[in-house]
Amino acid sequence: MDRLFDRIYGCLIGAFVGSAMGAAVEGWRWQDIKAKYGVLQELLPYAHYTHINKPGSGRLRPPGTTEDGVERIKLLVLSIKEKNGRITAKDLGATWLKYINPNNFGVQMEPCDEVLYRVVASGIHPAYAGLYTDFLGIISFARSCHPIGLINACNPEEAYRDVWDVGRLYQPLHGGGLDWASVVACSIAYAMRPDATVEGVIDTALKYAPSDGRQRIEIALELAKESQDVFELREKFDPIYSGKGIRYSFSWGEEVVPKGLAIFYITKGNLKDAIIGGVNFGRDTDCCTAIGAGIAGAFSGASGVPTEWIEQVDKATKENDYTVSKLTIKENAEVIYNALMNEKKKLEEYLQILK
Repeated sequence: MDRLFDRIYGCLIGAFVGSAMGAAVEGWRWQDIKAKYGVLQELLPYAHYTHINKPGSGRLRPPGTTEDGVERIKLLVLSIKEKNGRITAKDLGATWLKYINPNNFGVQMEPCDEVLYRVVASGIHPAYAGLYTDFLGIISFARSCHPIGLINACNPEEAYRDVWDVGRLYQPLHGGGLDWASVVACSIAYAMRPDATVEGVIDTALKYAPSDGRQRIEIALELAKESQDVFELREKFDPIYSGKGIRYSFSWGEEVVPKGLAIFYITKGNLKDAIIGGVNFGRDTDCCTAIGAGIAGAFSGASGVPTEWIEQVDKATKENDYTVSKLTIKENAEVIYNALMNEKKKLEEYLQILK
């Protein structure tokens, strides 16, 4: 398998499988996950919003069904497919209008995204949509920006630039959300390098972190270094992050991104271990896993993940009438790979002109 494709595929496996597995216990304390499952490492049916799948299935989604975060990833992939390369806020806005069914907010997609969609649909330039969010610093884009890192494979600086353009659909420049998305996308872009190391991924994350975020990442890494495994690590986060009582209380970049990086670090970038670690970590399990396992997949590739996990997610996708895209994980990876090769070709042509 082509090395770049393997890394793209691994990153999306981490995000898709991790989100689907983590969604079943989203919002749970790790103590409750441990009490019920021991170590959760299977895809389960789960309730989410008012989604009803088939007659007789009640409000449970089939095992492997992905959630709102993966919908954002899919929209980014669809936009990259339309452009066959790197995208802008304007490109993604056009994709929203083409593929989003507004009736699916609160069903398959988060209600907090609906106001942003309505802004774009009103004719306001997509780059200004994020100004209308009610949730500055929420994890929505940071946990979904994987395609931005992947289309800028091996080039964190360009990934950084694209985050601050495309991400304006979700967050304003001053809100903190784009700072944390930069950490994730740039880490993924670096992890794609053939000479990437675990330490290099962390150095990249710290380089692009906001000033206050750097300290949070350093604290998370110190906890990881002091822990024997991810299960010991999760206990050490409880005194630091325990917010509750408000909407999205566990879904802020300052909490979830450092946790995801700590999971990546302590699992040494192993994709399967990062998925299992994330879904058992507690609180925002799907987002935490999408970040930690997404970076791990970009670093180590797709190998080692049980085939049945991938097949179950693909099966649930094909049966999901509410999703913006029914492409399999591999088909999404192929879209990004082909666009990346097109970007490579454009660069080669440009270099020829400079001669």
